[in-house]
Amino acid sequence: MISTRQRGFTLIELVVVITILGILAAFAVPKFITLDSTARTATINGLAGSVRSAAALARGMSMASQNSVSVTMEGTTVNLLNSYPDATASGIVAAVNTTATGTDYNITAGASASGTATWTKVGATSAGNCSVTYTPPAAAGGTPTVAVTTTGC
Repeated sequence: MISTRQRGFTLIELVVVITILGILAAFAVPKFITLDSTARTATINGLAGSVRSAAALARGMSMASQNSVSVTMEGTTVNLLNSYPDATASGIVAAVNTTATGTDYNITAGASASGTATWTKVGATSAGNCSVTYTPPAAAGGTPTVAVTTTGC
């Protein structure tokens, strides 16, 4: 005798599986939507750490060489103001070793040494509110200010 029994899924089994997948997707999609914002926030916080480290390294090199005007970092001259990198493109921007405009950040270097340098994240919801701002010390013996804004990431 030949068996005519077929194998496969019943309609009810398929409906149950599709329903379970739909419920899982409803909970998973919102989690994935916020990942891009979280990644931009982490990138900005990482950049802020790089800016602080570059300023501290330039300060250390300034102290070691007893030169408070400029230091050479990775073959690039970095201009200093009060023994820390100034806010121009040849100051903190050169110390951090970032390009003026790129795929990750837009950089606005200070017009003067005592101004501010700002990195804004490309692709942020509100670019002005997803940024790192560097301000050199106002006087000798002071420390630079690195401000992080992540409300628009």
